[in-house]
Amino acid sequence: MSVLCKAVVFLLLALPAIAQSQAFEVISIKPARSGDPRSTRMRVLPNGDLNAGAVPVLLLLSYAYDVPVNPSPRLSGLPGWRETYDIEAKAPSNAVPAGLPESEKRRRMQGMVRGLLADRFKLVMRVEQKTVPAYALTVASGGPNLQKSTVAEKDCIFDTGTPESCHNFIVGRGHPLNARAINMDDLAHYVENWADLPVVNRTALSDLFAVETEGWRPMRLPPPPPSGNAPAAGFDDLPTIFTVLRKLGLELKQQEATVPVYTVEHIERPAGE
Repeated sequence: MSVLCKAVVFLLLALPAIAQSQAFEVISIKPARSGDPRSTRMRVLPNGDLNAGAVPVLLLLSYAYDVPVNPSPRLSGLPGWRETYDIEAKAPSNAVPAGLPESEKRRRMQGMVRGLLADRFKLVMRVEQKTVPAYALTVASGGPNLQKSTVAEKDCIFDTGTPESCHNFIVGRGHPLNARAINMDDLAHYVENWADLPVVNRTALSDLFAVETEGWRPMRLPPPPPSGNAPAAGFDDLPTIFTVLRKLGLELKQQEATVPVYTVEHIERPAGE
């Protein structure tokens, strides 16, 4: 028996869904100069400017809608094409005023990326609020064991190309929770990529933290590459995410949660510029 309970359905058509947000003033989208996945980089500056190299549309969707990059029941209808793009987008001068709370800054930046997807990729996204089994990220009974980041939010830059950026994790075997400055929403979003259920932040912790853990055994893996190459070494020697989080004074509790579930109704390759 399904436990999915449909609540409210919205059809997001181009900019009306983000009417309260600014739009980029200038956008340049070109086929990526490099086809090497290691060249992929997405950078969002504090003023809202977007600089991206060799990015697939999935990475843009992940940032704009807070969905996993790995295949997830929270995002369906993705296109079959896998082209990557170099993108330069300039935000208007008043897009992200200094002093805004972090949640509002991110909302505005996400709104501009959603607008870019709607305008240049002709994205039409349907969102349904569904109540599903999920993991709630919570503080353990002994309290958190977290180190506050030395980076102030006002100095943060989101940049997937450098370990020194904020709101981003350093890649490693077993996806260790290694980061210079992340919040609990970032942590929940990252873990969800390899969890078998959606992950929601229920910690009520609002600071930025620096974390460093060992890798952990994923609950699920992305599909194997089409090349048919042998899979990489397994993860059976690694601890579970429950053990890793416990050392941080955090835990995952399975419960029901209402989460947005997205369906791509329409998307096109962008016209080159």
